[in-house]
Amino acid sequence: MRVEDLPPAVRAKARDAGAGAWLDNLPALLGRFSDEWGLTLGAAHGDATEAYVVDALRRDGTPAVLKLVVPGRGAVAAYEIMVLRVAGGVGCARLLESDASRGALLLERLGPSMAGLGLPQPRRLEILCDLAAAVWRRTDLPLPTGASKAAWLAGYIPSKWTKLGRPCAARTVEHAVAAARSRGRAHDPARAVLVHGDVHQWNALRAGDGFKLVDPDGLIAEPEYDLGVLMREDPAELIAGDPWDRARLLAARTGADPVAIFEWGVAERVANGLILTAVGLHQVGADMLQAADLIARDR
Repeated sequence: MRVEDLPPAVRAKARDAGAGAWLDNLPALLGRFSDEWGLTLGAAHGDATEAYVVDALRRDGTPAVLKLVVPGRGAVAAYEIMVLRVAGGVGCARLLESDASRGALLLERLGPSMAGLGLPQPRRLEILCDLAAAVWRRTDLPLPTGASKAAWLAGYIPSKWTKLGRPCAARTVEHAVAAARSRGRAHDPARAVLVHGDVHQWNALRAGDGFKLVDPDGLIAEPEYDLGVLMREDPAELIAGDPWDRARLLAARTGADPVAIFEWGVAERVANGLILTAVGLHQVGADMLQAADLIARDR
């Protein structure tokens, strides 16, 4: 089987993660899962960034989506599978088949992402808050914690910033690292719940008359982590007004702490801007980093 429609961002992600062998083995991997799970493969998803995602039909004609995750930091596919199993199709896409050792998931096929539906931003934020809250629950799943995520952010940001030629101001990196360390110190197992870890409009797909989330990272963290991801998104809208207004809006919707939301947003905005730059999505990454620069300057 040949792979001629691999999105450039996925190829770049694999190379950045040192997963060249995965790229070489991808055609064979597709062939194996087509046989093992009885799939007829269709079109690949051209907007994927961290996995090869392709439409599929099962033997009984049920539409599905095959996802092959780029190997990276930690047991990424295993964490996603854990979250989807616990969710059981409520709030998140239903998991149909999985193989954590080979980074493969077969998921129910959903509709278009929220990003292409023209919903006004305030309504998007309301829906995304509610979807995130549907995931939050106490659990003993062996997932990374908010403290470990904060430590990773504090190390990743200055390292990747240097490797990419310092694409934002030094004070912005200092601000993001300080915010990550603050959230690491604040980690409280008594408040920690299962969080999705990557709640945004591209990960919310139409499901009937509502939406479901896809691509969970899976963390045991304070709920504010998910809301911090919403702080990093839509950077132009964020800096058009007072960024704290969004943090307060998210807090009011969920009963969360606006300071924690804001701090997670500071760290996530810089980290994701660097990640997007590294995989070739330069304009989107630059927009996030520009917003981060302005927020760090005005703090």
